[in-house]
Amino acid sequence: MNIQGCTALITGASRGIGRAIALELAQQKVKRLILVARSRDKLAEVAKIVEQMGIEAVIMPLDLTKPMFVKVAVAQLWRSYGSIDMLVNCAGVAHQSSFLQTKLPQIQEELSLNLLGTYTMTHMVARRMVKRNQGTIVNVSSLMGKVAAPTMATYSATKFAILGFTEALRRELAPHNIKVVSLLPTLTDTEMVKDLQLYRGVIPMSPEKVAQAFVKGLKKDSSEILVGWQSHLAIWCQRLAPWLLEIVLKLASPSSKAPRIQQYYQRLVGSW
Repeated sequence: MNIQGCTALITGASRGIGRAIALELAQQKVKRLILVARSRDKLAEVAKIVEQMGIEAVIMPLDLTKPMFVKVAVAQLWRSYGSIDMLVNCAGVAHQSSFLQTKLPQIQEELSLNLLGTYTMTHMVARRMVKRNQGTIVNVSSLMGKVAAPTMATYSATKFAILGFTEALRRELAPHNIKVVSLLPTLTDTEMVKDLQLYRGVIPMSPEKVAQAFVKGLKKDSSEILVGWQSHLAIWCQRLAPWLLEIVLKLASPSSKAPRIQQYYQRLVGSW
């Protein structure tokens, strides 16, 4: 994909991976960045940096869980700034809890933003891309969209769903010359995960590294961009030795408290 000169809309652009992708795309000399998130102030901070890099930035404070607001916003953006060449669905939220202790409001928030918010924005933009017979849609899933993790049941469910959604759209929109890509980062050092109990042996990577891998994947026309050596290792383990992956996930889980189990896990990871 030729990134230079395109107009890209990024959701979740005020922080974390979305912010890093916005700045990386600015370095790649896109024409315009449309930055979407709930916080106007945080979006303005990102826009200021982007503009200092010589790239036009447009901010759109928006609650993606409100479909009517999304519909109006996309129509307004298309009228005011012309066509959107690339959509990056990065907005998301994660709550960590034992499934038996999960609270309904947290489940509803994850489903509403991670899944329905992605669906709504994609639907509004894709319909217009089809009329132009071109475009790129990137849905940010997660390694947890391939390998489900204990204490993250709902989050994993939304990320699995995003992968299925992405694969279906890839086939359905291909005749319209629209590329649909999935981005699967491993655990990333962002505000969203700062209050989470980390999995033993998992080393968080920086949002900047994710953004760089994202751009490299786009340039290679990859349909699925898996980020981080730990992600590749987990996927290969899932394919070749699923029984071993089950053991590792059990031992790495924050809910695993047995000292002997923890010691065995540390030896196992160290041997890799």
